[in-house]
Amino acid sequence: MLNVSSETVCRLVELAQAFQSQEAIILPDDGSNPIDQPGDAPAPASGGGEPSQAEFRTIIADLEPDQQTEVVALMWLGRGDFQEDDWEGALRLARDEWTPETADYLLGHPLLAEYLVEGLAAFGLGCDL
Repeated sequence: MLNVSSETVCRLVELAQAFQSQEAIILPDDGSNPIDQPGDAPAPASGGGEPSQAEFRTIIADLEPDQQTEVVALMWLGRGDFQEDDWEGALRLARDEWTPETADYLLGHPLLAEYLVEGLAAFGLGCDL
């Protein structure tokens, strides 16, 4: 199962919904999509002074690297980059691509909250939002 708790992921979902509903996102115009690299994520338009974004960053920073990679893999799973039966492959790639900028990578995805909810649903878990 997951090393990161569903409660933690659900809190990340709440925070993502809060700041992404208020913030414009600058999307890259390079025509790429597949599995983007952590440094290739769309960037939030503002400097990130929003309290929900700060709390999001704190939660991610407090997670162990293996838990951070699970959050990234959940996002990929929810986005459809991986199927449930290739969870280990998603984790392996997330571990290989891990950087200390995990929060920045996650924050750069405009549909992050939805992707995380879908990723949790693949494990039969959900958020009461």
